[in-house]
Amino acid sequence: MTLLEITNTLKDSKKHTKKLFIGFDGFVDNIMHVVDKRLSLTEFKRLEYIKDYAERIGKAAGLSTNIEWVVDQQKIGGNGPIMTNALLNHNVDVTYVGALGYPTLHPVFQPIANKANVISIENPGISDAVEFFDGKIIMGRMNFDHMTYDRLIETYGEKQLIEQLQTSDLVASVNWSMLPTMTSLWEDLLEKALPQLNPKAVKPILFVDIADPEKRASSDIIRALHLLKLFKSYFKVILGFNKKEAYDVSVTLGLFSSDVIKETSLENVTKALFNELEVDQLVVHPVDRAVVMTEQGFFETKGPYVEKPKLTTGAGDNFNAGYVFGQLTGLTPEASLLTGVCTSGFYVVNAKSPSTDELIEFIENFKK
Repeated sequence: MTLLEITNTLKDSKKHTKKLFIGFDGFVDNIMHVVDKRLSLTEFKRLEYIKDYAERIGKAAGLSTNIEWVVDQQKIGGNGPIMTNALLNHNVDVTYVGALGYPTLHPVFQPIANKANVISIENPGISDAVEFFDGKIIMGRMNFDHMTYDRLIETYGEKQLIEQLQTSDLVASVNWSMLPTMTSLWEDLLEKALPQLNPKAVKPILFVDIADPEKRASSDIIRALHLLKLFKSYFKVILGFNKKEAYDVSVTLGLFSSDVIKETSLENVTKALFNELEVDQLVVHPVDRAVVMTEQGFFETKGPYVEKPKLTTGAGDNFNAGYVFGQLTGLTPEASLLTGVCTSGFYVVNAKSPSTDELIEFIENFKK
């Protein structure tokens, strides 16, 4: 697609409302910086890179040390809420189900509740996101035992759930790795809910981002990922990874050895995962680019690289929001990579997600 075709498609999207159903996590994010040198009561020099933080911790081995964190801001957290918050800047009708506070909504999620239909099943987790210029370290505290199909039916209702699944243009299930009950919830959806749906001429999108699965058992990862092909009877299934996740999962699935993977190209990893998992689209987003594999082939798009971003926590979720927004508007997978990297790029530069007009302007400036 040409740049003009892409921007005209995005402009046209403001005339058509898309219906979205997103879940199921929820976190309160504390965005933190690590103090290197304290200069005064209000001023300090921060540790800028993860390797500097690692060296500081390493020096304490066999001894002890004191590390000061400073909270820069508290914000909406969790893959689902951040992705939802980004998509709400476009012409969409969103229902979000997740852990946003129970029985009372946590105040940090009120901006979502003001614009979306929110069903909160339990209390959110807490994430301390320690940010550096070259990445972030996220430490989470949560208990999502109640995030089950039965709890979903109890709080939302079976009739409402079936209607939501039947009428949504996009269903998104993200942050599998932090939700120990999610595989069982998927299995219940396949067994109990989806068979009740009427076939549609155009399949809606099912977008899945399992998030960093390093802490999960290999058997759990394999079981969950091989479920996704079963959803293809009802949805166009899109699976998203960042680069680390893609490489780790490819080793877990036995596609490459831990030695060989270090020298394997992103293209080969993406193609191998696509062939193994049999989804409709497999998307991977490193820091400086994004790629997608479909039945039509492999596509790659470079993105705007920001050396010193204002905010990185949530950049991947903004990429996901931008990519599925492109798909919802009718863009090709390759063009959707552009809306993904530019949504993420706008976010790390401005510490907020773009509106449709802001996204169009950012794309035009980036392509120039």
